[in-house]
Amino acid sequence: MPMYVVGHKIPDSDSICGAIALAYLKNQIGEPAVATRLGEVSPETAFILDKFGFEAPEFKESYAGEEVYIVDHSELTQAPDDIAEATIVGIVDHHKLGDLTTSTPLECWIRPVGCSNTVIKMMYDFYKVEIPANIAGIMMCAILSDTVIFKSPTCTTADIKCVEALAEIAGVEDFKALGMDMFKVKSAVEGTPVRDLVMRDFKDFNMNGNLVGIGQLEVIDLSVFDQIKADLEADIAALKEEGKRHSVILLLTDIMKEGSELLVVSDDVSKIEAAYGKATENGRVWLDGVLSRKKQVVPPLQDAFA
Repeated sequence: MPMYVVGHKIPDSDSICGAIALAYLKNQIGEPAVATRLGEVSPETAFILDKFGFEAPEFKESYAGEEVYIVDHSELTQAPDDIAEATIVGIVDHHKLGDLTTSTPLECWIRPVGCSNTVIKMMYDFYKVEIPANIAGIMMCAILSDTVIFKSPTCTTADIKCVEALAEIAGVEDFKALGMDMFKVKSAVEGTPVRDLVMRDFKDFNMNGNLVGIGQLEVIDLSVFDQIKADLEADIAALKEEGKRHSVILLLTDIMKEGSELLVVSDDVSKIEAAYGKATENGRVWLDGVLSRKKQVVPPLQDAFA
């Protein structure tokens, strides 16, 4: 029986590309593995897979009784619903250590870098397995996405070196131009249902017993939201009630201006204001220099809920 390699719910490019890349590596070292996903692929991820000739991994929700290798998270709220009935054989991640627990020993590759695919590149190097050009291409794109083409404060020297090495393997001469093409795909929001936009990159966090949902939309120019911002705010308010969440925050991130506008609905907005040291105005606040949910949004908010 193979292990299933799967990323988090509402998967981003790192989760999908990482599952494909890690499953291939595992198969090469004699450990049968199948890449799967917990949700629909985003437009950006679809662009990446199409460019390098991949189909999306199999959609699979239930993992009871299976062996599972977790990619790009270690949070119970982001894992398969029946993960407690599965055997977690490994975790590869670049986030804080979450609340997933296991009953048996497991393999863990967790590094403070900008992307899980950077860690997976380290795994290929460790096992001395050659990376095929198409897999190198999707890994490179995932790193460019997660590090916002190296602009994110989460980006490390390791991420940059991995992109350079993977670009050479993939035969990509101008990887920054490809990164911009990816973000142009992300910026094309016209005609997309509001709920689809809000959920495009959305994660739930358990903050001291409070469920907090945080979504992020990264674009080249925030003006694409001018006509729909009120609709986005109405939808995150609905999402808060539907999920019985304490708060829902949507980051509208401008990768060129290098900052984010936060749209906030909360049972106690003072916690959000305390976390970021700025008052909200009609549920909105601009945070200059904030690009990373992982490094700049979640940690101060968790401290505020402590």
